[in-house]
Amino acid sequence: MAKSSSLNVRVVEGRALPAKDVSGSSDPYCIVKVDDEVVARTATIWRSLSPFWGEEYTVHLPLDFHHLAFYVLDEDTVGHDDIIGKISLSREAIAADPRGIDSWINLSRVDPDAEVQGEICLAVQLLEDVRGRCLHCHVLKARDLAPRDISGTSDPFARVFWGSQSLETSTIKKTRFPHWDEVLELREMPGPPSPLRVELWDWDMVGKNDFLGMVEFPPKVLQQNPPNGWFRLLPFPRAEEDSGGNLGALRLKVRLVEDRVLPSEYYQPLMKLLAESVLSPAEAEEDAASPLAVLEELTSGDCRQDLATKLVKLFLGQGLAGRFLDYLTRREVARTTDPNTLFRSNSLASKSMEQFMKLVGMPYLHEVLKPVINRVFEEKKYMELDPGKMDLGRTRRISFKGTPSEEHVREASLGLLTGYLGPIVDAIVGSVGRCPTAMRLTFKQLHRCVEERFPQAEHKDVKRLAVSGFLFLRFFAPAILTPKLFDLRDQHADPQTGRSLLLLAKAVQSIGNLGQQLGQGKEMWMAPLHPFLLQSISRVRDFLDQLVDVDGEEEAGGPARALVPPSVTVREGYLLKRKEEPASLATRFAFKKRYFWLSGETLSYSKSPEWQVVTEDGAGTRHTTYLQCKNVNELNQWLSALRKASAPNPDKLAACHPGAFRSARWTCCLQTERSAAGCSRTHSAVTLGDWSDPLDPDAETQMVYRQLLLGRDQLRMKFLEGFSMDPSLEADTRKGSRATGGAGPDAQARHREAAAHLLEVLADLDRAHAEFQQQEQEQAALGPLRP
Repeated sequence: MAKSSSLNVRVVEGRALPAKDVSGSSDPYCIVKVDDEVVARTATIWRSLSPFWGEEYTVHLPLDFHHLAFYVLDEDTVGHDDIIGKISLSREAIAADPRGIDSWINLSRVDPDAEVQGEICLAVQLLEDVRGRCLHCHVLKARDLAPRDISGTSDPFARVFWGSQSLETSTIKKTRFPHWDEVLELREMPGPPSPLRVELWDWDMVGKNDFLGMVEFPPKVLQQNPPNGWFRLLPFPRAEEDSGGNLGALRLKVRLVEDRVLPSEYYQPLMKLLAESVLSPAEAEEDAASPLAVLEELTSGDCRQDLATKLVKLFLGQGLAGRFLDYLTRREVARTTDPNTLFRSNSLASKSMEQFMKLVGMPYLHEVLKPVINRVFEEKKYMELDPGKMDLGRTRRISFKGTPSEEHVREASLGLLTGYLGPIVDAIVGSVGRCPTAMRLTFKQLHRCVEERFPQAEHKDVKRLAVSGFLFLRFFAPAILTPKLFDLRDQHADPQTGRSLLLLAKAVQSIGNLGQQLGQGKEMWMAPLHPFLLQSISRVRDFLDQLVDVDGEEEAGGPARALVPPSVTVREGYLLKRKEEPASLATRFAFKKRYFWLSGETLSYSKSPEWQVVTEDGAGTRHTTYLQCKNVNELNQWLSALRKASAPNPDKLAACHPGAFRSARWTCCLQTERSAAGCSRTHSAVTLGDWSDPLDPDAETQMVYRQLLLGRDQLRMKFLEGFSMDPSLEADTRKGSRATGGAGPDAQARHREAAAHLLEVLADLDRAHAEFQQQEQEQAALGPLRP
C-alpha cells in the first residue's frame, strides 16, 4: 500500500501591484516554492501592475510537505530583482476544503527572520546524577540552511536554551551544511519543567547576527521521547502581517489531492467492470448503470478534466483507450439532435478526447507547429487586420518611411499572416503519416459514428467537422494561442507576439470549422484573409479523409505500460556541463555547451545532436557531472524528468554533496574526505506532472473509485430502492428505451443487475480501505511520532 499526494496549482493573475521601476510600472513574475524547494517560475509580464499569467502546474509531492509559498518579484535587467511580496499557505489551510482554494489573496511583506529553511540533526539525553538532572544536547550538523551572506553561504552557530541557561556551539565559517558534533550540557534549575529550544544564527562581524531558524521541544517530549534525528527549522512564532492590500494581491487556485492507494489486486474487480463497459459498444447508448455512465452523470468542472486524464491513462494502460473514447462519443452522439451542437460542450467525452490528444499526440504537435511558432517569436513582426486595433504610429517608427495608410498596414499584415499560415497548413496536411496511429484510429471511429447518426446529404461535412473540431479547435488552435502551456515555448508571448498568435489561431480555427461561419459575425475585418482560408479548407478536407483512412486495431487487454517507451527521448536540449575538478581556477569558463538527451534508460550528451552515453567506470566509482541551465524553469523541468526516469532505480542516493570537492575539501560542508557521506538530502519526491508521466493504474483506479463513491447513494436510489416506486423514473426509462430502440423491462433488469454489482465492488473497496486504515492506526499507536 502507498500514499499519494499532489498539488494542482494555478497562478491566475495579480492586481494593484506596487510600481518598482522608475517608469512607474513593474515587470512581475511569480516563484512557487514547496517548503524550501523552488518548483516553478511563471513568465515575466513586462510593464504591468495587473499581470495575467494563467499558468498551471501539477506538483507530485512527498507526504510530509508543510507549506506552499508564492513570491512575487520585479525583474530587473541590472542588479538584483526586487521582492514585492509573498503568500504562504500551510498544508492544513489547503486541505481544509476538499474543493481547494480559489480566491484573491493579499500579498504580505517578506520578513527575513521568517524566511528560514533547512534541518538540524540533534540527539538529546535527559540524565540524572547526584547533583540532579542534566540535559545533554548533542548538536551534530545542519543542512540546506538559508544563505545570509553576499557570498551565498552563512557562518552558522547554534544556541541552546533550557530554562534560564543557554550555551553556544562554535561558529563554522562559509557553509550552509555545518558539522559541529558538539555536546552541550545544561543543568536543570529549580522551578517548573522547561522546554528545550535550539536556535541557529549566522554570525556577522559587523551588525547584528541573522536568524536561521529554530526548533523547540516541550518538557513532556523531553521526558517520554527525547529528540533524536533530523528536525525541520521553523521561524519565530508570530502572526503573519497582512499588508491590507498595499502590496497587491494574487488570484490563486490551489487544490491538494491526497489518497491511499491499495495493492493492485484490490482494484482488479473495478478495473474489470470498467473494461466490460467499453467492450460492448453496441450497448453504449442505453447504458445507465455502468461505472462510466455514473461518472459521466456525476462529474463537472475541473474535476471532470482530472477524471478524464485518469480514465484515459487507465484505458491506455489496458490497450482500450480507443474503445473507451468510442463508448463516450457514441453516447454523446446518440443524445445530440442538432449536428451544430455536437461536442461543443465540455462533456466527459470532449474532455477525454482532449486529454487523449495531449497524452498521445504531444510529440506530433511539436513536430508540426514548433518551427513556425519559433519563427513568430524570433521575428516579432507587427501584424494587425482589425482597424480598431491598428497602431499606425508604431508602424511608422519601425519603417522610418512616414505614416503608412490603413490599407498599407493591412496589406503588409496580410502578407505576413499568409507567410506564417502557409507553412502551418502545409505542415498539417502533410502530417498524415506522422500522426500517431492511436489518434488516427480514434478519429476513424468518431468519423464512422457521426456518419451513421447524421447520414443526410445536407450533413455531409458533419463527420469531418467532428474530427477537425477536436484536432484543430481543441489541439492546434489552443497550442498556437498559448504555446507555453503546450511546452512549445519556455516563456509567454509579449503583447505584440501574443496578438500575432491570436490572429493565427483565429485563422486555424476558421480552417478547422471548414468555412462554416466564414463571413459571419462581428469580425468582418478578417475578410482579406478569406481567399487563403477557402483555398486551405479544400486541402484540409482531403487531409481529414486521409487521416481516417487507416487500418488496424488497438491491442486490447495488454498489461499496464509506460506512456512513453523507455527508449524514447522525454527531454532534450543544450545544457552547460563541467567535470568534477576543473582544470583551471577559472571555474566559470570550465562549463562547456553540450546537447543532452534523457530517456527512461539513459542520460547522454555530445557536442552536437549526436549520441554519446554517460558511463560509470568498472570499479563502480561515482563521478559527478555538473549541469547548468539557463533559467529556473528549465532546471526544474530537467530535474523533474530525471527524477521520473530514475524512479525505478533502487540505488538512488539518499544524500549528496551540492558543492564540489576542490582544494582537498567539499565546498558545501567543508569535509576533507572525498568519500564522506552527502551533507544534503536528495529531493527525489517533488516532480512536475506533464504529458509524459508514467502510467499508474492503481492510482488512476483509486481516483475513479473516489468519484464513484459520490454517486453511490444516487445509484442505489435510482436502480435498487426507488426504481419501481417512482413513476417519473419509469416514464423516463420507457422514453429512453423508445429513443434507443431497447426493450424496457430487459433494460431495467440489466441496469439493476449492473448497479448491484457496482455497489458490491465499491463496498469491497470500502472494507479494504477501512482495514488498512485500522492497521495504520495500530502501527502509529505502537511508536509515537517524533516532533
